Amino acid sequence: MVANAESDLVARLDAALPQTQCTRCGYPDCLSYARAIAQGQAGINQCPPGGAEGVRRLAAIADQPAKPLDPAHGQESVRTLAIIDEDWCIGCTLCIKACPTDAIVGGNKRMHTVIEPYCTGCELCIPVCPVDCIALVNASGEQTGWSAWSPEQAEQARSRYQWHQQRQQRDLAEHQQRQLLKAQDKLEHLAEHSKLTDPAALDRKRSVIEAALARAKARQSGR
Repeated sequence: MVANAESDLVARLDAALPQTQCTRCGYPDCLSYARAIAQGQAGINQCPPGGAEGVRRLAAIADQPAKPLDPAHGQESVRTLAIIDEDWCIGCTLCIKACPTDAIVGGNKRMHTVIEPYCTGCELCIPVCPVDCIALVNASGEQTGWSAWSPEQAEQARSRYQWHQQRQQRDLAEHQQRQLLKAQDKLEHLAEHSKLTDPAALDRKRSVIEAALARAKARQSGR
């Protein structure tokens, strides 16, 4: 029952967050922050995108008194939108990897662009750009906090972040499988692939590859 109550509290706290996944609260995503609040490990005033209204919502759910937004985590501000200067973009893909909602598209060494409705203004793409070609523009006029962000936008951001996580896990699993198959092929044709000719040296090499394969298979089984 205790576990169910905590799970329900986490879900309600998470639903009160704007789902920008910006990490400014000090946690890797909105759900992690909600969990930390439920467990008494984080304050209710650490989400700048939610602003004062967000703090009030979290306070009501957590049955705590409202308090001012903690300036150590940032200030309440307008909702922003990332814009890429396509003339300066070098196609490094670092911003694509950093975006929590897959709002940036483009190929390696090709121009990138932002899909505006999917951008949460999280700012995570800014510090990773090596040529400083990403800027933030005001997307909500004078509206700040939850006044600048709708429940529908938050739900879309949550869904896209969940898909982003699933895609990353799938890509990692596929990469690990390719590496595993490559190692197995190298093991099966060790003498052909290796410059080593000494049988003892080949046996040592074989033992190293076999141990690496065993570790990789153990990780796959654990997953």
